[in-house]
Amino acid sequence: MVDRWNIEPEFGWYMPTRGDGPYIGAKSERVVDIAYQIKVAQAVEEAGYTFALIPTGGNCSDAWLVGATLAAHTNRFKPLVAMRPGLIAPALAARMGATLDEVTGGRALFNVVTGSSPADMKAMGDDLAYDKEARYERTLEYIQLVKQLWIRSAADRGERLLAAHDPLGHIPPLDHQGKYFRLEGGISYPPPVQRPHPPIYFGGSSEAAKKTAAAIADVYLMWAEPVEWIREQIDEVERRRREWFEATGEDRFIRYGLRAQVVIRDTEEEAWTAARRIVSRIDPALKQSREGQRFYISAGQQRQNELKKLSEANDYVIGPNFWAGLAQVRGGGAMAFVGTPEQVADRLLEYVGIGVTSFILSGYPNLEEASISGEALLPVFRRKWLERKRREDASNAAIAASAHDTAHP
Repeated sequence: MVDRWNIEPEFGWYMPTRGDGPYIGAKSERVVDIAYQIKVAQAVEEAGYTFALIPTGGNCSDAWLVGATLAAHTNRFKPLVAMRPGLIAPALAARMGATLDEVTGGRALFNVVTGSSPADMKAMGDDLAYDKEARYERTLEYIQLVKQLWIRSAADRGERLLAAHDPLGHIPPLDHQGKYFRLEGGISYPPPVQRPHPPIYFGGSSEAAKKTAAAIADVYLMWAEPVEWIREQIDEVERRRREWFEATGEDRFIRYGLRAQVVIRDTEEEAWTAARRIVSRIDPALKQSREGQRFYISAGQQRQNELKKLSEANDYVIGPNFWAGLAQVRGGGAMAFVGTPEQVADRLLEYVGIGVTSFILSGYPNLEEASISGEALLPVFRRKWLERKRREDASNAAIAASAHDTAHP
């Protein structure tokens, strides 16, 4: 595996598109319109985060349109938008994605969402709502097509200028006859700014998901879990990556990412007080309905549910500065790092040590917590990361020198 201490970690935030406020499990205290989302995006950029995940699903605004709007009101902010195989034809998705990359000056990122709840998928017209294996098979074919279309369109810009009278003339068309998609003379235009193509983020904890990730993911995303659990997931994806190389000859490099909540304050006591305040107004009826809800469709959610159950007797404390309290009513990435900037930085560095180099964080409310965490956590993390990197570099240099001396006495 590549020495991941030589890869500078990236930090992203989460964009609320439906509801935000200081409490979870209670009525939202804020109207989340586009003006509010622009304020959050600008706060995210000012705080030092480089990108933000824009959610998708039946109760969310369209991620592509929100992402393009937010990018127009920021300078460096990168929108991570949802690409959903089965809902948009791959050639159209390639064209839309490349256009978003062009109009944002190379800031587009794409989060491939293979599935969601069966109700949402059926409502959106996805006929594979109950066939997980087929959805991942379709996703593999879909993203391979999108990437091929992007790469084919990305000829030298000077060549395109010379061929201005026929801007598509230099692009080799793609014919494809697959199980799920068919293209005859497929072309995507304009070419993406990022080469060879914009990054593909991808998550999923099932075996089918990990097998697909090994073939298409540039960043494999996981919901926060204990370090050893995450290490096991990385090892599984790396095993699949090696199998893909043996089968295809394509030696891919995959970054690993973590999605988590954060509550950061000047003292640990203040942080835990703030964390427990978030769940202090949970509607009992909502909590009860959540307890009976079945997340059978998602292997990742099953793992989150297991963490919640294991920590219940300890006030949802999983380990040092690690808490599952939000999982009482929240699905998805509910696990939170709670503590001082130094403490949370130390926890995140433990994940860097096993290969995680991308973090997507959030808090309640997102507007204020983006600023608090960015200003408090990110500088401390970077300082500690640089210190650790220097130690690792010195250690590796010493090992190399010793090996040289042994080989040449």
